[in-house]
Amino acid sequence: MNYNDQESQQPTLSIIVPAYNEEKRLPSTLDRLIRFISTSGIDSELIIVDDGSKDSTRELVRAAMRQYSGLRLIENPHSGKAYTVRTGLMQARGKYALHADADLSTPPEEFLKLVNQLKSGYDVAIGSRAGRPGAPWYRLLMSAAWRVLVSVVVVSGFRDTQCGFKAYRTPVAQHILRHTLLYNTPAESLTTASVAAASDVEMLYIARKLGYKIAEVPLEWVHHDESKIRPMQDSLNAFVELLRIRWFAVSGAYKLRTKPG
Repeated sequence: MNYNDQESQQPTLSIIVPAYNEEKRLPSTLDRLIRFISTSGIDSELIIVDDGSKDSTRELVRAAMRQYSGLRLIENPHSGKAYTVRTGLMQARGKYALHADADLSTPPEEFLKLVNQLKSGYDVAIGSRAGRPGAPWYRLLMSAAWRVLVSVVVVSGFRDTQCGFKAYRTPVAQHILRHTLLYNTPAESLTTASVAAASDVEMLYIARKLGYKIAEVPLEWVHHDESKIRPMQDSLNAFVELLRIRWFAVSGAYKLRTKPG
């Protein structure tokens, strides 16, 4: 979609990419996403939310904005991934909002599977990385252990809560985020796991409690070695955050209101 003459028209889809020091991967990512948007037939805006990068990430996005008018840059202070994704979802203008990791380990063409679930009546569509080909053994072990912990401690019934590719009807995402108790400020987001694993779990827990329809969709996924995960530290921090969600749930801290009509 060309926004030169249609800035007031609501796009169908907002694609949100959180970025922290992504100067190496971002040129390829932007090229692939802009190409996808131009061929998908879906009116889309592309939002890069910069998480206080110390490299040339912001400059690269600004340069691309001069060539592609459907691209937006949101500049955050360094706040961690959860708050960065939150910022993009809360500022999305599209009917649907999808967030994707900057490495595009799931090809953009797979996004249509998530969007189609929303169009068919689901409120939330989450990607599921079946098999995770190429991932090292310790990542597979972490994933299996996390799946068990999430099921036992917070919410059951999901194969993969941590895939970085999720889509929402935009009002649904914003309604859910208004009820979250984790990662709502930059300071809190930075003191927890760098990948903020529990953020996805909290949103899914709230979505289910509010009665939203959730689809889990198998997506093509390719492992990339440039992971920013710290296995031991992030696993411990994430487990503590799961316990916090459980405590909030049993103590009645979540003041969950009926979903909007």
